[in-house]
Amino acid sequence: MMTDTRINFQRLIKERAWTTLKTELTKLDVPDITYLIEHSNQLHSIILFRLLPGEEAKEVFRELHPDKQGEIINGLAHHASRLSDLMNDMDPDDRTALFEELPGKIAQQLMQLLSTENLKKTTQLLGYPEESIGRLMTPQYVAVKLHFTVAETLQHIRRFGKESETLDIVYVVDQHWKLIDDLPIRDILLADPDEKIEDLIDHKLVVLNAFDDQETAVQIFKDYNRVALPVVDSTNTLLGIVTIDDIFDVAEEEDTEDFHKFGAMQNAVINPVLATVSFLYKKRVGWLLVLVFMNVFSGYAMSQFENVIETVVALVFFLPLLIDSGGNAGSQSATLMIRALAMGDVRRQDWIRLLSKEFTVSLMLGITMAAGVSLIASFRAPDIIPVVAITMVATVMVGSVIGMMLPLIFTRLKLDPATASAPMITTIADIMSVLIYFSMAKWFFGL
Repeated sequence: MMTDTRINFQRLIKERAWTTLKTELTKLDVPDITYLIEHSNQLHSIILFRLLPGEEAKEVFRELHPDKQGEIINGLAHHASRLSDLMNDMDPDDRTALFEELPGKIAQQLMQLLSTENLKKTTQLLGYPEESIGRLMTPQYVAVKLHFTVAETLQHIRRFGKESETLDIVYVVDQHWKLIDDLPIRDILLADPDEKIEDLIDHKLVVLNAFDDQETAVQIFKDYNRVALPVVDSTNTLLGIVTIDDIFDVAEEEDTEDFHKFGAMQNAVINPVLATVSFLYKKRVGWLLVLVFMNVFSGYAMSQFENVIETVVALVFFLPLLIDSGGNAGSQSATLMIRALAMGDVRRQDWIRLLSKEFTVSLMLGITMAAGVSLIASFRAPDIIPVVAITMVATVMVGSVIGMMLPLIFTRLKLDPATASAPMITTIADIMSVLIYFSMAKWFFGL
C-alpha cells in the first residue's frame, strides 16, 4: 500500500503538481508521511518536507532517522527561520542525539540558531560521555515538593506540565532538588484534594545515574516495567528523566549491533546503503581472513585420513551433509543463547542446567537427523550407515554444545557474546565434524 503511495507521490513531484501534492499529503498521518520521506531520495524528501505545515513538519522531523534529518537540514540551509523553529521545538534529548550524528561544522552552525535556554540544555547534555544515560535524559519533567497538597500539585502540573516529556510520573524533591520519590499521576488523581504529597509516597524508588551506560537503562526498564525513570548525579540531585521511547531506540540500536556482530561484522552498526564499499570491505575482511586460517585445520584433519577416504570413497558423499548439520545446529543454539543473554533471561551461573538441557535436546535432534541420513545412505551406500548415523548424532550434539557454550564463555571473559558469531561456530563445528567422521570410519572399518 505505502509502496503504491510512494510511487504516486514521485509521479506528482516529476509532474510538478504542487497543489495536488500538498493536498494528498494532508490526507496522510505522521507515521505514513515519515515512512514516505524516509524511503524517498534526498531531493524528493526535501520537497515533501517543505510542503508540510509547520506543526506537522516538527512532528515528522522528530520521527525521522538522523541521516534523513541531516538531509533535510542541508536542504533547508538557506531557510534560517524555519531551521531555528525546528531546532528549538525539538525535545532536548532528541536534539542532542541529532547533534551527535551531524558533522561538527553543521552542528555548530545549528547551535547558533538555538535560544539561550535551549543552547544551555544542549551543551549540558553533550557534556556527558558518549552512550551514557546523561545523553538520553531530558530536563523537561514536573517536580513537586513534599508539603504540596494534591490540589496544589494538580495546579502546578497545569502550570508547568505543558513542556514536560511525560505527565505519567511526577517527581518529588526537597528544597535542594534532591530526589525523594516519584508518583504515578494515577495516584495523584485518585487522592483527596487536601491530602499531602508526603502521605502518598512509598519510597520505592528506582533511579538511573547520569554517567551509567545506556544499556543499564535498557535492562532496568525491562526489569521494572517503567514508562520513565529519573536520572540523578552522585549527590542524588535530580538532573532529568529518561522515557521509554528513548529506551526503545537504544534497545533497537543494541539489537542491531548484536546482529551485525553475530554475522561477523563487529562494530559495523551502519546503514549499508549509505556506507562506502571500502568501509564495508574493511569491516568484513579481517574476520573472514581469520576464518580462512581456521579452515586450514579442517583441511589438515582430512589429510590425516587419506587412506580411509581412498578405501571407502562413499564416505566423501556424506561429508558436506554432516559438516553442515553440525554447523547449523551450533548456529541455531548460539542464536537462542545470545538472545537469552541479551534479554536477561539467562545468567552465567545457569550454565550447568543449560548444558544438561542442551545435551538432551541435541541428542534427540541428532537421533532424528541420523534416521534421515540413514535412509539416504540405504540407497547410496548401505555399508556405511552405522558410521554416518553415529557421526550425525555426535556432530549435532557437539555443534549444539559449542554454540551454547561460546556465548557463555565470552560473557564470563567480559566480552560481547555476540562476537561468538555464526562463522566462528560453524568453522569450529566443521573441524570437529571431520575428526569425528573419519575417526569413526577408521575404527569401524579397522583401517
